[in-house]
Amino acid sequence: MMTITEADLKMFRKKGISVEKIESQIETFKRGIPFANLIAPATVGNGICKIGDAKKEEFISRFEAEKDNLSLLKFVPASGAATRMFKALFEFLNDYNPEKETVNAYINRTDAETLRAFFIGVEKFPFYKLVLEELQQKYENFENLPWHYQKYYLVKLMLSEEGFDYGAFPKGLLPFHKYKTHPATAFEEHLYEAALYDESKGKAKLHFTISEEHSHKFDEEFNRIKNNVENKTGVTFDISFSYQKESTDTIAVTEEDVPFRLNDGTLLFRPGGHGALIENLNEQDADIIFIKNIDNVVVYKFKHNLAAYKKVLAGKLLELQSKVFEYARELDESVPGQARIDEIKEFLSKQLNVHVKPDVDKYKEEFQIEFLKEKLAAPIRICGMVKNEGEPGGGPFWIKDEDGNISLQIIESAQIDMNNKFQKDILKNSTHFNPVDIVCSTKNYKGEKYDLTEFVDPKQAFITLKTKEGRSVKALELPGLWNGGMAFWNTVFVEVPLSTFNPVKTVVDLLKSAHQVKEI
Repeated sequence: MMTITEADLKMFRKKGISVEKIESQIETFKRGIPFANLIAPATVGNGICKIGDAKKEEFISRFEAEKDNLSLLKFVPASGAATRMFKALFEFLNDYNPEKETVNAYINRTDAETLRAFFIGVEKFPFYKLVLEELQQKYENFENLPWHYQKYYLVKLMLSEEGFDYGAFPKGLLPFHKYKTHPATAFEEHLYEAALYDESKGKAKLHFTISEEHSHKFDEEFNRIKNNVENKTGVTFDISFSYQKESTDTIAVTEEDVPFRLNDGTLLFRPGGHGALIENLNEQDADIIFIKNIDNVVVYKFKHNLAAYKKVLAGKLLELQSKVFEYARELDESVPGQARIDEIKEFLSKQLNVHVKPDVDKYKEEFQIEFLKEKLAAPIRICGMVKNEGEPGGGPFWIKDEDGNISLQIIESAQIDMNNKFQKDILKNSTHFNPVDIVCSTKNYKGEKYDLTEFVDPKQAFITLKTKEGRSVKALELPGLWNGGMAFWNTVFVEVPLSTFNPVKTVVDLLKSAHQVKEI
């Protein structure tokens, strides 16, 4: 039992966190998080669907025929700052002295390949012209300075607080793409993209989860681009924002699993990670929700291809949802015969990847019906999966939990025991990774919303080691939004092409063709 002061209780009340929840988190630290028990990688034909051209067209047609009778929403986690995008450039600023060596000498000495690529393609970045004009104002005869001084001052102006301070920008508001008329942010690109598949009766609804400190910046950006985007697309936009809730913060502990107190005596809490956003998702009300990360966008010429695959996933969802609703309604309103019960079991097993244990057949009919009702009464997610070609990201696997239940999950490498040869071999044989390309349904056939917090597996949380005030601290991250945060959803994986996945993890990713209006 932890010692709690009056100041602690005041902090708990402010955050909206109960003492019981904190004690449960401390127990999690003490108990530790078990590794996922991988059974096999999900592959095409064994957990991943490959959809043929004819079926693709059928799914697209179905979605387009039904979308105006549905409420649609695009949900975009967008709270991340651009700091990590510029990691190589920050290291350059910290380590480089233009009086002692050239930029090329620094690159060769430190093997800074990202920096080399940045300077080779520098004129192709959407912010280059803006920064260059400011440099020309700031430094007289800038063009006559030695090349390495020009490059050093360019990076300094881009990243310093006195300059453009791009590293502190929300990633969604950083200029991503360079069009003839203007540089476009990732936020703006999400609007253009949403107009192609998230539109119902002329309106597209989007919800962004952002940091509260940046809310005014997103409002300003939307007001700046709203008329232009709506005029070009013929679609009106309903944009909403939310913040990660303080009630999802988690307590930090020492290496001895005792609550960590700062030097001033207050308890240390940390944000719960993107898994906390299940609360934000839970507050959304729509028939179909598209989920996609803020940095995964493309220039306009590639958007129609991308939108087509979103419609394919949505059409697949509608097909499955129709059967789920039909079966769930029937089980509520009548007592089906054994043949129909067997049909529903087969649907769950073959179409929704629900593991139906052999002993279910031995249950009395009423218990079989209860089992089917329970399995049908869950949110559905259709997740695009991309062939693994070296990109980072969690992957699709069959796993077995402590109760012997087998299910399809998206598992991160941190959840896998790399010291276990069997587990490592399964990881090695995996063929696909998760690009965070999800279309989901969060309501039952009556139109009632599920409480998404009831479908989270708390045992898929993460414990990480950090430092604070010079001391080691253990931090707890909630189960990831599309990992343990959706562990008990009905899950279907569909292969989608690599062309639909174009994240910007480092600044030089903006030089890839998907982010260039003109070919490089």
